[in-house]
Amino acid sequence: MPNPFSRRLSHTASASLLLLLAACADTPAQALTTTPQPAPAVTATAAAATPTPIETPALSFEEWRTLLRSDAIAAGIDPALFDRAFAGVLPNPDVLKADSSQPEFTRPVWEYLDGAVSQTRINRGRVLLVQQRGDLSRIEQRYGVASEILVAIWGLESNFGGNIGTHNVVRSLATLAYEGRRQAFWRSQLLAVLQILQHGDISPERLVGSWAGAMGQTQFMPTTYNEHAVDFDGDGKRDLWNSASDALASAAHYLQSSGWQSGQSWGYEVRLPQGFDYALADPEVRRSVAEWRALGVTPYSQDREQAADDTMATLMLPAGHRGPAFLLQSNFRSILRYNNSTSYALAIGLLSDALRGGDSVQAAWPRDDRQLGRSERIELQERLAAKGFDPGPADGIIGANTRKAIRALQLQLNWPADGYPDENLLQQLRTR
Repeated sequence: MPNPFSRRLSHTASASLLLLLAACADTPAQALTTTPQPAPAVTATAAAATPTPIETPALSFEEWRTLLRSDAIAAGIDPALFDRAFAGVLPNPDVLKADSSQPEFTRPVWEYLDGAVSQTRINRGRVLLVQQRGDLSRIEQRYGVASEILVAIWGLESNFGGNIGTHNVVRSLATLAYEGRRQAFWRSQLLAVLQILQHGDISPERLVGSWAGAMGQTQFMPTTYNEHAVDFDGDGKRDLWNSASDALASAAHYLQSSGWQSGQSWGYEVRLPQGFDYALADPEVRRSVAEWRALGVTPYSQDREQAADDTMATLMLPAGHRGPAFLLQSNFRSILRYNNSTSYALAIGLLSDALRGGDSVQAAWPRDDRQLGRSERIELQERLAAKGFDPGPADGIIGANTRKAIRALQLQLNWPADGYPDENLLQQLRTR
């Protein structure tokens, strides 16, 4: 799901609302405070969750809706359309529950990839590559994004259009804008949905999506939809719900706008030499392919075509030094713009390779590793800070600062400095 840009505004700031209604942009690839939903990033495997307190709104829902109606009309939304879209709409408690809960446990990357790059999905994707060959070829010519990448996104976002969500998008977004955790953000999405309806792309009665308002076969948020959705089939509507060509072309347009490099790969699996400095596996360390080769980093498969020597790349160890290694090019960052999860971006790359007949991951995953739960990750961050390291906020998110702190501790311990949080590291902190 493409990540929309969040802006702040109050319930009654009409002038700001007018700007928000017209504004649509996207977040860069950076650490998120919540897992993007409903995109297929690493998801919860246990029911345990920590609810985030939500303040009781000062206004009743009816009073809030009246203010929203006034702002929407001032911004050019037809009053009759607003009333039609909000007919019978009341807050949905299930949406609030989903928004305020954070999973305690997440699936390991290898378990996620087992499902995301399953043989069933590969087989279905290959069939659709043939069926949609004409449109995909034209889309690739216009936007420069490989057909296999688009079909991989299609498969992971909505199971090739088979699961686009069943929530009333207006109701979901109204619920979140009225009493969710990021009300200004959700209000901007709600106003963008009204723009979509006014444009005539879909009727209010057929406007369905995820609990978080992601829509269509490529799961666009409303502001991203307004900025990047295209009418590729030429019927006068940007229909991401029912038109596969519109959905695929819109995803391609988004990736192109995110810096996609035509003709370049996302990356490939590599071998690392004995004694390699794992601290180089950092997204901030970018070197040319020639420089990585000089360090002994080589493609795992000798049949794999390498990038040009001057192509810049980063090294990723998604499961630490005991697992596979991948050399990532700039297109991987473009996929992260679509969904800021390295597991998701890796799944898109691997699935696209499988669709064209490429090899699966060759190195073994450390399937005996136990993933730290959210409370354990928070404890890890707290203990790192107490020992004089700087992991950033104790939020359970293993971002760049936390990985740097982990590497610093690993270096002190003479361990491989891969920045990977595991049970052994937490136990070491508990005993120090």
